[in-house]
Amino acid sequence: MVNIELVKDLCQKTESKIVMVVVDGIGGLPYPGIGRSALEEANTPNLDSLAAISSCGLTEPVALGITPGSGPSHLALFGYDPLKYEIGRGVLEALGVGITLGPSDVAARGNFCTVDESGIITDRRAGRIPTEENQRLIESLRSISVEGIEIILEPGSFHRFVVVFRGQGLSGDIEDTDPQHVGERPKDALSRSPEAAYTAGLVNRWIAEVKKALKNERPANMILLRGFAGLPEIPTMSQAFKLTPAAIAGYPMYRGLARLVGMEILETGVSIKDEVETLTTHFDDYDFFYVHVKDTDSSGEDGNFTGKVQVIEEFDSLVPSILDLEPDVLIVTGDHSTPAKMKGHSWHPVPFLIHSQWVRTEEVEGFGESMCAKGNLGVFPALGALPLALANALKLGKFGA
Repeated sequence: MVNIELVKDLCQKTESKIVMVVVDGIGGLPYPGIGRSALEEANTPNLDSLAAISSCGLTEPVALGITPGSGPSHLALFGYDPLKYEIGRGVLEALGVGITLGPSDVAARGNFCTVDESGIITDRRAGRIPTEENQRLIESLRSISVEGIEIILEPGSFHRFVVVFRGQGLSGDIEDTDPQHVGERPKDALSRSPEAAYTAGLVNRWIAEVKKALKNERPANMILLRGFAGLPEIPTMSQAFKLTPAAIAGYPMYRGLARLVGMEILETGVSIKDEVETLTTHFDDYDFFYVHVKDTDSSGEDGNFTGKVQVIEEFDSLVPSILDLEPDVLIVTGDHSTPAKMKGHSWHPVPFLIHSQWVRTEEVEGFGESMCAKGNLGVFPALGALPLALANALKLGKFGA
């Protein structure tokens, strides 16, 4: 078990630099007809060489057998117990698009989706409509009002958007309207507690009006909401770990998560090359960098094994550029596994690599699930990733006399 409170007590400020690259959903399973995961199938000479001079293992994002969302799995990597700090997806998305949340606001993440004539979901992402179409639809929905609340809407990328309900006496203790599967109807927003019944009623009234407004649209003729939540109290990474952290992420939710724990959000393009260039530009300014690679996860969720392989290979080609910066500690891992075979997140442990001058090297043959399973770090909680980074950066003092 990782004792984060002990880690906090031992933290000390130094000039050493940590780079944590989170290749979203990097873990996987052997794909039918191929017999290897996307990471094992990909041609990754740079990651393979790096693994041979690093310490490797597999992380459990939350707990054995538990399939994590992106929020809790990232929090664990950043040193926050995901069972203690449960943060709704809506809060992360809202912060990521720059919405300033008040103490009584309730935020949710939205997807445009497609339903058939009988109201059955045929595509949970409305074919990943172009972002420009999303922006047009959101602008039209801003005219909808519900007495008792202010409604704030912001478009995201493709089919995603954020909605914030602002008013008195609101609660985020509401179940998702997204059933997570095609072939089902969107759910009502149901309260999990008596305190949230009023809010759920207001949300359902708004959804009913949205449904009317979208009835003649195609393919985005309905919405799904998930991750209802209010703003939690959480210490920053500077307060907890004496770090000066920065985030390089193209997608709103991940920027929101980083902002929630006190990271400076660096403006960047969405390609991996753009992100590495941003890291290079700002390398002298911070001592902890979180770099997020998204499209591995998107490809896995789409069941696109070849696409996931290609993203991993693209990242591998840029590993030398990161190493040229000579970070004191480099971590390459994922927040969770997203096997293309399953088309979604899974509970499987995630490949993990940490490189510094202080690691015990392994001379493994490559960076993949099978090789990492043999690594000297074994299978360990993702909550241990940051303490390992801090230790290898010589940012932790000695415990006891």
